[in-house]
Amino acid sequence: MADAVHRLNVRTGMWRASLTGLAGIVLSLLLAGAAKADFRLCNNSSQRVSVALSYTDGKQWITEGWWNLKPSACETLLRGALAVQFYYVYGMDERGGEWKGKAYMCTRDREFRIIGRNDCLVRGYDRTGFFKIDTGSQAKNWTVQLTDKQQAPAAK
Repeated sequence: MADAVHRLNVRTGMWRASLTGLAGIVLSLLLAGAAKADFRLCNNSSQRVSVALSYTDGKQWITEGWWNLKPSACETLLRGALAVQFYYVYGMDERGGEWKGKAYMCTRDREFRIIGRNDCLVRGYDRTGFFKIDTGSQAKNWTVQLTDKQQAPAAK
């Protein structure tokens, strides 16, 4: 009888170990999915859109462009959890429509990564007005939706 109880405990222990291992795998997959956080932009307009992004790393301003998005396409502009609360975006479509604002950053016509936002013209860059995105102080990911309606961005 004692032998039968021992076998039952061994089987129960193995079953628990298997569930613990399975729970660990499931938890790892969930955390991997939860850890994915990005700054994304979706083009919900009817035209192809070119976009640029500006942000600070705490020490300096960085402005990058251009991402070209077809209608109904989304693109990850920054990978990983958001590091700051405010980001700045500029977009223009094929017909000259713009998503712009009053925060001026340095840009240029071809692909770029520019450090700093002052003296754009003196440094040989264009000076372009970006609109401000407030992601809140706790957001880990963010998606900006560009739409046709008066070239006004929608954020979520």
